[in-house]
Amino acid sequence: MVRVGYRPILWHIMKFYAHYGHTDFILCLGHQGDKIKEYFLNYDECVSNDFVLSKGGRQVDLIQSDIHDWTITFVDTGLDACVGERLMAVKPYLEGEDYFLANYADGVSDVPLPKMIDFARAHGKAACFLGVQPNYTRHVSDVGLRINGGFFVLRTDVFDYMEPGDELVEAPFRRMIEAGQLASYVYDGFWACMDTFKEKQMLEEIQRQGDAPWEVWNREPVRAPDLTLGPASGDGAMKAVSVVKSEE
Repeated sequence: MVRVGYRPILWHIMKFYAHYGHTDFILCLGHQGDKIKEYFLNYDECVSNDFVLSKGGRQVDLIQSDIHDWTITFVDTGLDACVGERLMAVKPYLEGEDYFLANYADGVSDVPLPKMIDFARAHGKAACFLGVQPNYTRHVSDVGLRINGGFFVLRTDVFDYMEPGDELVEAPFRRMIEAGQLASYVYDGFWACMDTFKEKQMLEEIQRQGDAPWEVWNREPVRAPDLTLGPASGDGAMKAVSVVKSEE
C-alpha cells in the first residue's frame, strides 16, 4: 500500500494489467491485508478521477473511471506465508484456467505484456518470468546479469512442481529447470522495484515529471486480450494474481 503519488503501488500494477484486458484479480493477502480491503471497499472514483459536479452537489458525473470493470477476489493467505504458499492458497480460485498471471506487487514496468504472454505460450513452459537488469547504484562487472523482475506468466500445472512450504523461486524453480519447464522473457525496457525509501522517491520523481513509463494507459488505447490465444474459458483474459508479501 506504499503510494506512488496518491495511489498505492498495488493500484498501479493492477491498472497496468487492466489496460491489457486482464481485469479479474486475486489478491493474496498477508500482513495488513485489512488495509488493502479497506482501501478498495472505500474506493472513491471521484478522488482518483476528474468529474463534473452539478445540481448543487446532488449529481456527480465522472469524466473517466478506474475500477468499474474490475473483479477483485481478496484471499487471506496467512501472515507469515511465503510466495509459494500464497500461490498454493489461491489454487482453488484458478480452477478451469490454463494460464494465469502473477506479480510480486512491489515493482512496475512498461513491459509489452501481450508480447510476453505470446512468448510464454509459444515456449509452452510451466513458468515464464520477466528477466531484467538490476538497478544497481554502483558499477558491476557482469553486464549480462539478469534478475527476476517479479512478473510471471504461469501455466496452472506450475503447481505440480510445488510442495507445501516451498518458496516459488527456490525449490520449484530448480525442479522446473531440471524438467526444462522454465523460461525467461528478457526485457531491457523500464523496470523498477520499490523496496527502499530511495526507490519510492525515484518513482515519485519519475511520475512527477509527467511521463511515467509504466503508465501505459496514458499513452496507448485500451488493449483487449487476443481471443485466439485465450484460455479454455474463451474470453482471452487471464486472471492476475498479486502476491502481497508478509513484510509489506
